[in-house]
Amino acid sequence: MMIPACRLVDLPRGEAVRLDIDPPVSVFHTEDGEVFAIDDTCTHQDASLADGWLEGREVECPLHASKFSLRTGMVDAPPAKRPVRTHEVYIEDGMIYVQLSTEAPNLPPCIAARLAGGLA
Repeated sequence: MMIPACRLVDLPRGEAVRLDIDPPVSVFHTEDGEVFAIDDTCTHQDASLADGWLEGREVECPLHASKFSLRTGMVDAPPAKRPVRTHEVYIEDGMIYVQLSTEAPNLPPCIAARLAGGLA
């Protein structure tokens, strides 16, 4: 599914925008001008990566400082252990579009339990 995110001119370099879909997705515009999309929720605990710190091609989770690659979704700093999904990004006529991954998301245990009907 292709989702319009925002106009490229409305997303300054070094910033991110959160798409309120289920599960949420963040679109990052790096200082180098690259645009990436990853799942917004840290795989360790319920924290928005769009609220994190963008450094190069990595984002640091604002809650416990796990870092995720915007290119691969891989985590390189604990406490998170599982990667976030990455999504394809297309820019057409100045508009950023996100092609959602068909893989299952790696949700943190508190959200996975809530979605399964358990208590977190």
